[in-house]
Amino acid sequence: METKGKILVTGGAGYIGSHAVIELFQAGYEPVIIDNFVNSQESALAGIAAILNTDVTCHRIDCTEVAALREVFQNEGNIAGVIHFAAYKAVGESVREPLKYYHNNVGSLVALLQVMAEFNVTNLVFSSSCTVYGVPDQLPVTEETPVKKANSPYGNTKQICEDILTDLANSDGSKIHTIALRYFNPIGAHPSAKIGELPLGVPNNLVPFITQTAIGIREKLTVFGTDYDTSDGSNVRDYIHVVDLAKAHVVAIDRLLAGKAKQIEMFNIGTGQGNSVLEVVKTFEKVSGQKLNYEIGPRRAGDVPKIYADVTKATQELGFKTELGLEEGLASAWQWELNLKNNKK
Repeated sequence: METKGKILVTGGAGYIGSHAVIELFQAGYEPVIIDNFVNSQESALAGIAAILNTDVTCHRIDCTEVAALREVFQNEGNIAGVIHFAAYKAVGESVREPLKYYHNNVGSLVALLQVMAEFNVTNLVFSSSCTVYGVPDQLPVTEETPVKKANSPYGNTKQICEDILTDLANSDGSKIHTIALRYFNPIGAHPSAKIGELPLGVPNNLVPFITQTAIGIREKLTVFGTDYDTSDGSNVRDYIHVVDLAKAHVVAIDRLLAGKAKQIEMFNIGTGQGNSVLEVVKTFEKVSGQKLNYEIGPRRAGDVPKIYADVTKATQELGFKTELGLEEGLASAWQWELNLKNNKK
């Protein structure tokens, strides 16, 4: 079958990566996964295969290892572009183990860029984050909002990676074109409930903690602080459905392969509106019919009071906008949690 091109997806068995693999395939691309399964589970591959009715090639390697990457590029041949998801992402862990984060998140990008240059692969979509903005002075944040000192080593790795990509774009002779997508807060799962967020151990993100509490895995949810300067005192975030987020990567790859991208471009990928933690809790109760056991706790160190995106640039230049809302995101996350429980029986 003729495809639009072979796209290497690092971290392709992870939460966002697995959904991007689905959207790439359905858009006519041939996705090829690289994953070392440190932060993901083998079951994601089975979920992808069940949705697509075909297996997707997966190379089990670590992206920090140049020789292993080189072998993949050599064996695959004709790679049209790369989407680089592979990274550690737990903020708290990054504070405790900064070297682990710098080695993996920064080291894997450097290794990947070296091998891409060797094999003349010139199109890269980089998985960045709204954490690069730190605690913003004004809302909503645009791509021109100043990048402030990161709140964690994790956030700093994303800043450093963007700096590396910018320096490379400004250097003589580099042919690599990069689109960096600054995600806001991905939630939800594929409508099939065959893939979704699979946190290892205690979840770091709000929505899986909510669904695990509702199903009885966790005793209760703690809302960290209700004394922030927000409508109800709880933190405000921009929650984007993971399927919408995955589709943004396809749009970015299309733009790169069409030769429409500048040497480096940054885009905010969010919904353009903020929802508070308590709003998320109430919306979940509404769509799931479950009463949630939650308590109010003290503020958590390092939490940004509120952040949400201005998505004008992504809409106008990238031609991307979200289609799914908070209710769809939470309903699909709940279906995924129920599916996980049923599969364990």
